[in-house]
Amino acid sequence: MLSIVSTYIHKYHLLSGEKPVVVGLSGGKDSVALLTILERLGYRCIAAHCNFHLRNEESDRDEDFAKNFANTLGVPFLKTDFDTIRYASEMHISIEMAARELRYRRFEELRLQTDAQAIAVAHHRDDNVETLLINLIRGSGIRGLKGMRPKNGFVVRPLLSVGRDEIEAWITSEQLPYVTDSSNQSDIYVRNFIRLRVLPLLENINPSVKEAIARTSGHLSAAETIYQSVVDKARTTVMKENNHLSIAELLQMPSPDTILYELLSPFHFTRTVTENIFAALHKESSGEIFYSPTHRLVKDRNTLLLSPLEETNAISYTIDDEEGVWRGPVNLSFTKTIADESFSPSGNKSTAWLDYDKLKFPLTLRKWQHGDWFVPFGMKGHKKLSDYFTDHKYSMVDKEQAWLLCSEDNIVWIVGERIDDRFGVDKTTRYILSVNIFQ
Repeated sequence: MLSIVSTYIHKYHLLSGEKPVVVGLSGGKDSVALLTILERLGYRCIAAHCNFHLRNEESDRDEDFAKNFANTLGVPFLKTDFDTIRYASEMHISIEMAARELRYRRFEELRLQTDAQAIAVAHHRDDNVETLLINLIRGSGIRGLKGMRPKNGFVVRPLLSVGRDEIEAWITSEQLPYVTDSSNQSDIYVRNFIRLRVLPLLENINPSVKEAIARTSGHLSAAETIYQSVVDKARTTVMKENNHLSIAELLQMPSPDTILYELLSPFHFTRTVTENIFAALHKESSGEIFYSPTHRLVKDRNTLLLSPLEETNAISYTIDDEEGVWRGPVNLSFTKTIADESFSPSGNKSTAWLDYDKLKFPLTLRKWQHGDWFVPFGMKGHKKLSDYFTDHKYSMVDKEQAWLLCSEDNIVWIVGERIDDRFGVDKTTRYILSVNIFQ
């Protein structure tokens, strides 16, 4: 047993001989075996016990046993008490999930406090098989079907190379004490139900079903590595600057619907929403909007435009100063000069040259609204802003990022784009107000 576990540790680089290891010790067979094996292999161990207070006197019995067992090995013992039922109620999660969250959070705290190199937990090969079946039932993707990893961050699983029967046989041969969790015999928990009822039925079909599932998990782990390499490639080819996705390049990828989900899931889009987005790719229309809790995605002509949701409700600002500097979502400087015949406006879109006498202060900076119109400089008739944006190929995000400088109810300038002809400098202008965008 020591040789098998040692080989597995070195194969996956789980532990080194330098810093201590926080070892989860419940008092059951698996954790007793793990702590004993690691201690005999020469690792400096710190036993960590969690009392979830879910089984009354039995929970306290487990704590006393774990403490005494750690002491017999000469291993430091740290224990933590939890009000698990209260935590589960407050977080609206199951007792199983609550215990898991509390346990791993505490283990990480202990790792940091003790400057430990890792957190070792006693999951073994049978646990991995059960996890794969649980994830299969829940409709997990390929990541869930590959089961537990030998190492996940600072959490290591040195016993994944051995099964429950091997551990029990070794515990017996070494005459090691342990306690039994009575809840392990209850099938009200999903994992117990699979271990006690599902796997025995599957063994009627194939007596080696656990080994077969473990091999499948290994194959899926290798397949997931290949799968992830394709996803990583898509992030560099499909994802463009500002998190814009090229529809054409996405559709050239293998299984583009799955690639789309992988690209959008980090932005909290669910699989159902990404399926709706993918269906919209084949429509000629543009402008359809999809939301996650943190982001918005707009289908444009050839691009999916991804942007974070705005957290501010301020969509309008008042500018009182007729000269000077104003700082806001767009930084603007205002300079008033006397008009003369030598005046010649530059073609720089970052500056607007306006007839000062035609303006009514204070000015307003706001977002565009449906129904807005203006008279584009150089033209005589008015034009709806929505039509102007369409003619100039504004994307949905471009439209929403556009700012308007207004005098009373009239648009003076699409900031950084074009002024309204009614406010432009002409032969009658006495004073010129130059409005300049600056960083």
